[in-house]
Amino acid sequence: MTNSTNKYAEAGVDINKGNLFISKIKNIVSETHRRGVLSDIGGFSGLFAIGNSDYNDPVLIASTDGVGTKLAIAKLCNKHDTIGIDLVAMCVNDVVVSGAKPLFFLDYFSVSKLDLEVATEVVKGIAKGCKIAQCSLIGGETAEMPGLYQPGDYDLAGFVVGIGDRNAIIDGSDIKVGNKIIGLASSGLHSNGYSLVRHVMFQELGLKIDQEIEEFGCTLGEELLRPTRIYVDAITNILRRFPINGLVHNTGGGFIDNIPRILPGGCDAHLQKGSWPVLPVFSFLQEHGKISEEEMYRTFNMGIGMLAIVDEENVEDIIHQFTAIGEKAYLIGEVTATKGSEGKQVIFM
Repeated sequence: MTNSTNKYAEAGVDINKGNLFISKIKNIVSETHRRGVLSDIGGFSGLFAIGNSDYNDPVLIASTDGVGTKLAIAKLCNKHDTIGIDLVAMCVNDVVVSGAKPLFFLDYFSVSKLDLEVATEVVKGIAKGCKIAQCSLIGGETAEMPGLYQPGDYDLAGFVVGIGDRNAIIDGSDIKVGNKIIGLASSGLHSNGYSLVRHVMFQELGLKIDQEIEEFGCTLGEELLRPTRIYVDAITNILRRFPINGLVHNTGGGFIDNIPRILPGGCDAHLQKGSWPVLPVFSFLQEHGKISEEEMYRTFNMGIGMLAIVDEENVEDIIHQFTAIGEKAYLIGEVTATKGSEGKQVIFM
């Protein structure tokens, strides 16, 4: 048995190190646990009791995502304690748009050779993201795969399960002409478009990761590693007080591809340019990368990470409520009747 284990380690997979990793992160993970968690990390699966006390007709709502090539920025900066926040954000923001509350989260961490310090920092970020999203980290998978990854590389995937009432699911069916569109500010790039960002910043402009960029007020690395905002608390807070007809997580595909996913037939979305501040990182990219405006709005969030489509009479109160809980909210557009046969277009004014 001993010789076999050593041989496996020589091949690049160290089972003992994997077990040590689990022991190092047990306390970090347990701090995210909420009512309903029935298992501890280290088992073959995570257990979570749903309970029906808060829901008349409970529906489970799930999502999975990653953080793309933003991982390359974490490696360049040798800073791995925030990329886990991005991972959680990309998943939980996708379930909250259905009106769901995240329950539990699982992660997948794959690497050429396990570095305990780096892996622990990653999990710390995931745990922090789970705390912000008020969901429990109940399990995951750590895989050493020598030969598939270069030394120092790793990949991440996340999985979240949320819960909502069937009758309260937000699917866009209540959206109608005359509804207003409220945008919630992003923190920056979030976790999209990083292949284009890296191409512009490093290949075309030759910038260094630790270079101070005047427009950003920080180093390039600090700007590119800003964690994705988690909108769970903001949206659930509003849903306690006001109806929301549609929600859009403004992620990959930007405004152009994401808004039509929630619009019913016969409706277009008109957005007013200049109704929200475009963050410096986007202006910098567009100018120095010579990127067309259309591609910018299709690739990046341009300063708006979440959109809420609401009845006109509630706009002022909803924006006031968002502001009261620390969100920057802007009235950025409205739903209009389409001039075409199907609609679902995003039109900038």
